[in-house]
Amino acid sequence: MSETIQRALRVGSGRPAPGVLTELEEELRGHITLLLPEIRKQARHPGTGSIEAHRLKARLDAIERHTRQGLGQGALSAHVQVHQLARDCQYLLARHIAGAQR
Repeated sequence: MSETIQRALRVGSGRPAPGVLTELEEELRGHITLLLPEIRKQARHPGTGSIEAHRLKARLDAIERHTRQGLGQGALSAHVQVHQLARDCQYLLARHIAGAQR
C-alpha cells in the first residue's frame, strides 16, 4: 500500500504514460475498499457522539465519496483525483496502523 501511495504522489511531476493514472486509481480504490470498513469499525467504539467521532465519520464518508468520483475529464482532474485518493489511503493506513498498536 505504501508503495502505491508513494507512486501516486510522485506522478504529479511530468506526464505519466497512458493508463498509469487509471492503474493507480484502481489500486488506491482497492486499498481504500479494504481499509475503510476496518477504520469504520474502530471508529464506532471510543467516544460515540463526541465531536471527534463526528469529524471522523465525516472524513470517512468523504473518502468513500472520493472513491466513486472517477478520474474526470482531462489530465488535471485525473492528477487531482489520484493525489486525493493517495492522501485518503495514507490517512486510512495511518489510522489502521495506530489502531493495531493499541
